[in-house]
Amino acid sequence: MTPALLAAVQAARAAKRPVVLATRLPDGMQRLLPDPAAPPALAEAAARALKDDVSGPVVLGGESWFLHVYNPPPRLAIVGAVHIAQALAPMAAGLGFGVTVIDPRGAFATKERFPGVEITTAWPDEAMAAFAPDTRSAVVTLTHDPKLDDPALDAALRSPAFYIGALGSRKTHAARLKRLRELGHDEATLARIHGPVGLAIEAVTASEIALSILAEIVAVRRGAAMGQKVAA
Repeated sequence: MTPALLAAVQAARAAKRPVVLATRLPDGMQRLLPDPAAPPALAEAAARALKDDVSGPVVLGGESWFLHVYNPPPRLAIVGAVHIAQALAPMAAGLGFGVTVIDPRGAFATKERFPGVEITTAWPDEAMAAFAPDTRSAVVTLTHDPKLDDPALDAALRSPAFYIGALGSRKTHAARLKRLRELGHDEATLARIHGPVGLAIEAVTASEIALSILAEIVAVRRGAAMGQKVAA
């Protein structure tokens, strides 16, 4: 790898920008993707590798390449330091997510209740601005309190976050959508919210609900087909 290419990879990683280092075999020629000047087949292969988060060899037009994926870790912002969050945070961390718990209620958002994850007691609008959701980010709101959930959802909907979920019944979700419409969000944008949040697995306990949420996040991230939710 040339010094210039190494510097470009390091800069991309510092900026949390997903890139692929493509090495042509066996001559060792390298290029960094995405690159508007790259051959379409190579660009498409790099995009697939980034989406699947998998490095490996490919053969394109009779040429062998090795695609090395440099993806920033996926991140999860959990709004509401509630019991479900206590179960969800370690589950998500175990799957490689960088977890941030957001709750201005300092009595709930403590290191004792959330060991090993980032905690912020800033108000959700400020916390989400600092979190800066990107295409590798998921956002889940759990408080049932519009003063906390709505600013976080508003920020998430204005971002490229790959997953947005909100806890609550269908009645609660309908009221939530009405408020978000008043903030200027159209129907296509509101359709990005998974609400009620989580897969329909008849979850009851906090841990089961956390499992259903994380399963839905993984399913969306991987492009898996999902069944219909049951009425809540």
